[in-house]
Amino acid sequence: MEFIQQLKANAKAKKQRIVLPEGLEERTLQAANTVLEEDFAEIILIGNPQAIKDEASRLNLSHIDKATVIDPERHDKIESYRDFLYELRKSKGMTLEQASELVKNPLYLSVLMIKNGDADGEVAGADNATGDVLRPAFQIVKTIPGISVVSGAFIMILKDKEFGENGILIFADGAVHPDPDADQLADIAVASAMTAKSIVGIEPRIAMLSFSTKGSAKHPMVDKVVEATEKAKKINPDLKIDGELQADAALIPSIGSKKAPGSEIAGKANVLIFPDLQSGNIAYKLVQRLAHAEAIGPVLQGMAAPINDLSRGCSVSDIVNLIAITANQAAGTLK
Repeated sequence: MEFIQQLKANAKAKKQRIVLPEGLEERTLQAANTVLEEDFAEIILIGNPQAIKDEASRLNLSHIDKATVIDPERHDKIESYRDFLYELRKSKGMTLEQASELVKNPLYLSVLMIKNGDADGEVAGADNATGDVLRPAFQIVKTIPGISVVSGAFIMILKDKEFGENGILIFADGAVHPDPDADQLADIAVASAMTAKSIVGIEPRIAMLSFSTKGSAKHPMVDKVVEATEKAKKINPDLKIDGELQADAALIPSIGSKKAPGSEIAGKANVLIFPDLQSGNIAYKLVQRLAHAEAIGPVLQGMAAPINDLSRGCSVSDIVNLIAITANQAAGTLK
């Protein structure tokens, strides 16, 4: 796939250290082997070194020996990471004993490595729930200035090139925030525009989706989308954004021109902002399965470091692709 190959080429030009905390998960190991074979990132695996070696041998993975393996129970920096975590979180009630235990948790250890400059990005979630992946990220890395909420964007690559940007669409939020208010929804729109530019390399045309187009229905849920659209415009007056729009009005020119005449976004959108997590998650899974689209992500937006979460139903190629995206985020090659 041309888009993925470009991401890998960009990553290979400036290799980043990507940590995989689920070092014994089968798909993760297979993906790590592929990345090391294609040589577009350095891989750090967290887990018992002998167990990883045995599993790699069972799976006949010939490149895993190129990875750095960190044993979470015993490594050179365990005490310094423990002390750092304690100092960071003691005001929130964390004790030194709790920090001593958490520092052995691979999901916490991965984020501590990034925060301390020992890794550049993280990919996890093949074997852990989103909340478990994000909790240490929120506590240790936190969000970038000016963004109040972390969200998850999916890069949808469709076989039908008619839609979006030559078949590429950004869907958000499909992974993180269940019920954003108008302010948070505006931040999600702004962050998604950044993703479109920095990772996909496209000029964002943002549709704020609803079950209503330009007042065709009246409801507080519609009001939220309208308010969020106006707030996003105030945050970044240069954004090309419109709402509220129904999905067909956002994507199909003939319908867009009929339902929202004069809109520069209707019928041309390449970034779709869903009003809540429920609708966004349902939509990306339906498009992925029914249209046989490639769904890359979720790409976490708003974090101060590239930390990305997988669906537990992910494939090996999903993990490889997300490692490529994370490496690009870390290197800044598309910014």
